Amino acid sequence: MTKNDTIAAFSRSKRRKHFAFTCSAITRAPKPPYHVYIPPPPLDMTPSTTINSPSFVEPFSFHLTLQFLISVYSATFTITNECSYTVWPGILSGAGTAQLSTTGFALQPGQSNTLDIPSAWSGRLWGRTLCSQNATGKFTCVTGDCGSSRVECAGTGAIPPATLAEFTLNGANGLDFYDVSLVDGYNLPMMVVPQGGTGAGNCTATGCVEDLNPSCPSELKVVQSDEGVACRSACEAFGDPQYCCSGAYGTPDACKPSAYSQFFKSACPRAYSYAYDDGTSTFTCASANYVITFCPSPSRSLKSSNGQVEYPAALQVSAGFRETTPNLFGCPAAAVLAAIWGLRQLF
Repeated sequence: MTKNDTIAAFSRSKRRKHFAFTCSAITRAPKPPYHVYIPPPPLDMTPSTTINSPSFVEPFSFHLTLQFLISVYSATFTITNECSYTVWPGILSGAGTAQLSTTGFALQPGQSNTLDIPSAWSGRLWGRTLCSQNATGKFTCVTGDCGSSRVECAGTGAIPPATLAEFTLNGANGLDFYDVSLVDGYNLPMMVVPQGGTGAGNCTATGCVEDLNPSCPSELKVVQSDEGVACRSACEAFGDPQYCCSGAYGTPDACKPSAYSQFFKSACPRAYSYAYDDGTSTFTCASANYVITFCPSPSRSLKSSNGQVEYPAALQVSAGFRETTPNLFGCPAAAVLAAIWGLRQLF
């Protein structure tokens, strides 16, 4: 599958009512993972040592297990809340993709959470706001709710409107594909910044850093206690095929930007504003980790002299590629397994 095919698959997923997410149509071509080589302990190569003896087989099998565990994770997502209010991130993995260790949690203002992401993972991430739990324990959110009645979304996606970050890792030609989408509407500012990419792809920061809720057109605005808290897409608000890029408008030639999608695009030029907004909205990188920030601060996204938003360059790390060693029980896997090996030598 080519890069254009992968981008087309991204676009197709945006044209569904409520945009139920699936990546089953995306064929992945995973690249060989980076490995940290840890040699097995020296073998006793006396004549009594044979290839079938425990002194040979056990270190060899342990070494293979270690190599497998080290290559399980492809990237890390560091999710940070710079909003002045609590945000509850929700995560949905694509069809046929490995599930993450969590599908929803709370982030207080200033908090961050780093997640290990499996190789060749596809999925989407968003923020839920104005959430509460009633006397019976039912958890709900005014914006971005996933309908699970719990903090964990457990396989359900965001109910529009919601600002979405979408990823396919290790896709065509070993590239990561990512975007920030307002096709499902908008509920809060979000930025995605690649960290330590190898240089393949453009590794461009993207997102929507403006607060669009105050200026949202009245016919799209979601109001809570007389205050705008989210902004619906025209497709969600009116259900018209010309806004949804469906039916007779289901091709790039037929479905064009509308005045409503231009509202989103002018404020957030790198974000998806409608289903066929691929050319300026899908970005690629290789071997990167990703920092996803809700309500990025002015120090991270500044306006230039002409009033346009300027995005930061991709962050650099000395390693030049993403860490592939997972954590086990809060410690690097290599350290944990090395300690286990040491204990085995005592018995």
